[in-house]
Amino acid sequence: MSRIDRRALFTSGAAAALLAATGASLSAAPLRGGTLRLAVPRDGHMLDLVARGALYDTLTEIAPNGVLRGELVSQWHSSPDARVWTFDLRPGVRFHDGQLMSAADVVASLTAHDLSEGMEILGFSVLSDVQLQIELVSSNPDFPYLLADPLLIIARAGRVDAPLSEACGTGCYRVDHFQANRHFRASRVDGNYKDGQAGWADQIEVIVIPDAKVRAEALRDGYVDISALPDPKGLIKRGDFRYLPTQQDMALATHSGVGVPKVIGRRAALDDGRIAERWWRV
Repeated sequence: MSRIDRRALFTSGAAAALLAATGASLSAAPLRGGTLRLAVPRDGHMLDLVARGALYDTLTEIAPNGVLRGELVSQWHSSPDARVWTFDLRPGVRFHDGQLMSAADVVASLTAHDLSEGMEILGFSVLSDVQLQIELVSSNPDFPYLLADPLLIIARAGRVDAPLSEACGTGCYRVDHFQANRHFRASRVDGNYKDGQAGWADQIEVIVIPDAKVRAEALRDGYVDISALPDPKGLIKRGDFRYLPTQQDMALATHSGVGVPKVIGRRAALDDGRIAERWWRV
């Protein structure tokens, strides 16, 4: 498997088999509390991916079970030709600055994004603060699925390119500290619309450690809970660790005290960048 495939993580079947083999409970309920710490290489991608997954949401998402569901939208429908789409936003969702999210924020955010082929938008119609209509240039029945791309975040007033130190999203976490290519720390937002469903850790911290051997040492010695690693060298027979997807073809290693969803997203590295909200401390 290539390096890119490895970073894309693994199929749900492999993950389930691995967790069952290690004795981890697949039915254990997520626990709230603690700090989830992750070590990543300095590639300029993983740190940002996890940070954005913690701070921002998208209109739709691929759930851990692989099913498309609404995130910032509660429901949607299209015209018969799948060219005009109407989305109902979740009411009462607030940005980290306390402002209610509205259809205007969604329009500004989608306008700011460089949308992929097949997603070209001809126009928007804001029907109310919590409902909008999007007219595509051409028919696309996959439009809601494409909106689940982790890059298509919704930000306050459309500031999708704001520095992460100034991020204002609707995610489960609010940024405490961000240093590009070095360090990220965020705390859970009280009263977030996902309370009780996601965002289990009190804090999430991502630390850049360029050397894979040092990342392995940090995990082995308990300085981090999860480490992005190409192989298990330095860990085998040193403690109780899990290797994901497998010891022979791994992308991540974790302490046994880290809770992982039954199914891991594989559209992008690091569980679709959703580690912050989906993983927990056992």
